[in-house]
Amino acid sequence: MSDAPDLLYSELEDELRTTVRKLLADRSPWQTVLALTEADPPRDPRVWQGLGDVGVPGLAVPEALGGAGASWREVAVVAEELGRSLAPTPFLGSSVLATAALLAALAEGADGAAGADVGSTLAGLAAGTSAAALAVPVSTWPGGTSRPAKGRGTSGAPFGAVTADAAGRLSGAVTSVADAEVADVLVVPATGDDDRPGLFLVATADVAVEPRVTLDLTRELADVRLDGAPARPLLTGVAAAAALESALVTGAAVLASEQLGVAERCLELTVEHLRHRYQFGRPLGSFQALKHRLADLWVAVAQARATARYAADRVSAGDGDAPVTAALARAHGSPVAVRAAEECVQLHGGLGFTWEHPAHLYLKRARSQALALGTADRHLTRLAELADLPIA
Repeated sequence: MSDAPDLLYSELEDELRTTVRKLLADRSPWQTVLALTEADPPRDPRVWQGLGDVGVPGLAVPEALGGAGASWREVAVVAEELGRSLAPTPFLGSSVLATAALLAALAEGADGAAGADVGSTLAGLAAGTSAAALAVPVSTWPGGTSRPAKGRGTSGAPFGAVTADAAGRLSGAVTSVADAEVADVLVVPATGDDDRPGLFLVATADVAVEPRVTLDLTRELADVRLDGAPARPLLTGVAAAAALESALVTGAAVLASEQLGVAERCLELTVEHLRHRYQFGRPLGSFQALKHRLADLWVAVAQARATARYAADRVSAGDGDAPVTAALARAHGSPVAVRAAEECVQLHGGLGFTWEHPAHLYLKRARSQALALGTADRHLTRLAELADLPIA
């Protein structure tokens, strides 16, 4: 029996957290984030440049390709900090989903010209000279890329949305793609003319990208339309499906850490407010009913930390249980993040309902996270499937 994983933050992870938190506090305080929600585009390139200076975009990229050669655990720590700050960056789309898909393509046997394309793309991402996006709807969940037994789930929508002709040109449309507007290159799942799934690289300049207005103004989504776009094939068949599934599992696990960051920050803001806000001559935090609500929330956040850390650790180790741990982390973490954000709004009283306070930004992010890469119910269903439990 193998030893239990150490889920405590390592010294390296703590140092990374300190660096990223300091940078975000300097370049992306909540007042700046709020102002950017009314800007066009709704992002400050200095933030992504700053993160690039400390190697964040290439954390998961091997050192041989110019990356940091770190694990998904370190990537998850950065996700926590981005959840706390709500900084609008292409981290989820580029540094997590697209990078995971490209790394999985290498692991699944992309070689020759395809391997060279993957390597050069990863090197560009690590250097911070380019960004990428995985061209699937942001709501796509692990296990939702093919039709499971007994007709449950989808019919392979991420592959079926785009088709490739005999010349390798792609046509179709994909809605609500995370960070597509920022990306220079897209990793596109498509169905070939032989009806087999495939993964392709497409330059964003060769497609039409239309931004969408969404509830969460700190995370950019866009619709992508391909009309005979030239593409470079990476993988086909079972290997392509496996690479996409691996990317979605990794993305779900890292997103659980981002949700943890949102929940932790909402709890901190609420505790701070109740300590300093007085009513009837007493701090609001001294009232027993509010103490109980905060104590219950603290326990839920602590549990979310445990599940998120375990998921990140198992994905980093390439463990066969990674899909189970990712589903568990999302099934638990999504409701906790939403609850923490709702409590933040409510326990701030009238202040929490104003545009000038960041509570509404956290609530919108928590709500959008709960839909991204699968809802809690989807992940609960996925857990049942993986555990061979009957699904009503």
